[in-house]
Amino acid sequence: MRTKSVKKNRINVITLGCSKNTYDSEVLMGQLKASGKDVVHEQEGNIVVINTCGFIDNAKAESVNTILEYADKKEKGLVDKVFVTGCLSERYRPDLEKEIPNVDQYFGTTELPLLLKALGADYKHELLGERLTTTPKNYAYLKIAEGCDRPCSFCAIPIMRGKHVSQTIEKLVKEAEGLAKNGVKELILIAQDLTYYGLDLYKKRNLAELLENLVKVDGIEWIRLHYAFPTGFPMDVLELMKREPKICNYIDIPLQHISDSILKSMRRGTTKEKTTKLLKEFRKAVPEMTIRTTLIVGYPGESQEDFEIMRDWVQEMKFERLGCFTYSHEENTHAYLLDDNVPEEIKQARAAEIMEVQSQISWDLNQEKIGQTFKCIIDRKEGQYFVGRTEFDSPDVDNEVLIDAAKFYVKTGEFVYVKIFDATEFDLYGEPIK
Repeated sequence: MRTKSVKKNRINVITLGCSKNTYDSEVLMGQLKASGKDVVHEQEGNIVVINTCGFIDNAKAESVNTILEYADKKEKGLVDKVFVTGCLSERYRPDLEKEIPNVDQYFGTTELPLLLKALGADYKHELLGERLTTTPKNYAYLKIAEGCDRPCSFCAIPIMRGKHVSQTIEKLVKEAEGLAKNGVKELILIAQDLTYYGLDLYKKRNLAELLENLVKVDGIEWIRLHYAFPTGFPMDVLELMKREPKICNYIDIPLQHISDSILKSMRRGTTKEKTTKLLKEFRKAVPEMTIRTTLIVGYPGESQEDFEIMRDWVQEMKFERLGCFTYSHEENTHAYLLDDNVPEEIKQARAAEIMEVQSQISWDLNQEKIGQTFKCIIDRKEGQYFVGRTEFDSPDVDNEVLIDAAKFYVKTGEFVYVKIFDATEFDLYGEPIK
């Protein structure tokens, strides 16, 4: 007599938002795999877990649309179960439960054990730091802290992620060693605020000591710093960057604005003068450093004069990498009490103007690279090109080095020296050096 076969569940994890969410999805997937579950990332599966972003309007809209899409698929019988986790779920769970009831369960950012239980898995403490990475095999994110203690007026992250909590140096080194054993060559250190690292655990800003330990991990060749707050930046990190070849000459330091009146309203705890002095100290300590920043235009009360101060300052500072966002009026933030009085079309025009200035700066800086040779990591093959990066470029957000695959073969996941023969605003074209 034939027995009916039991359908095997496959769990599809979908990640929206920032690199911190990517990290959280990887931890979830590692736990599921350890419980013997069949788990995939953004492929077909009859059980779906959506890791949402709730940071700004565009990200929230993408998250809501994704939830609606899979709730509809569940309705049609195309998937069996839908679970939602992450920042949007943390922030708006009652609203989501009411508006999209066809989701099996919603979870917040700190409820991993409960989510695993709902998926028929156990939370395994001994797996600390073990993940199923979803990035190309050569790089991985290393989240050194969670949450944020800063009082920035426009930011909802403390609402969604809570207070700053650092991970211990021992745990992070163990995690880095595990990643290196799996072929990871580049660690991208992330947190809501790298600058604050260690204050809660070690009663001092301890990023430099963490880096001193991470550079000793065999197999790791590049360590990159993302999301450092300017106020209170630990300057001993610069000395280490200068002398330690494994630490990329690169820092992502979101500055948000530079007009003193806007900085004050944003509660950033700094001024134009202090910020400019800090950046000049960066340049002096590590002349070859690439500085990446992000700015916000259209903050409540931003006058044309405030905007022009920022635009002219961008022109003067010549950041190697820069992103610009329009202000998003977020509930329960301090700035939500202010009148969101810059019209959307003016916000968009100001963002475009900043990026036009930056585009010219990037063009000029890239032209200087023609004829030079750089050590590059090859991330992937795409179309007719192998796509790599220099130490001055982070994945997904920065410049890429393109190598013609019809003429040259390079191995993905490996380092190669590339001589640049052409450049646009955001891409370099090069030939590998034998």
